[in-house]
Amino acid sequence: MLKIRLKRLGKKKKPFYRIIIIDSRKKRDGQPIEEVGFYDPFTKTSKVDIIQINKRLKQGAKVTKTTQNIINKHTIL
Repeated sequence: MLKIRLKRLGKKKKPFYRIIIIDSRKKRDGQPIEEVGFYDPFTKTSKVDIIQINKRLKQGAKVTKTTQNIINKHTIL
């Protein structure tokens, strides 16, 4: 099953996340199928490719709660 979730990057105590599409059985920081955005928790900035996310959701991908919150905030703006 495909999941849309966060991949952690950045330094220690200064995280930076990419929103990725990955097989649910892989590690958190494993090789993604596709990268569809990013999220910076310090500056609260995010960029999301809504078209690609909707395409994957139609194919049956599931979204984690945290990623869903980021997507919802982005689509409102």
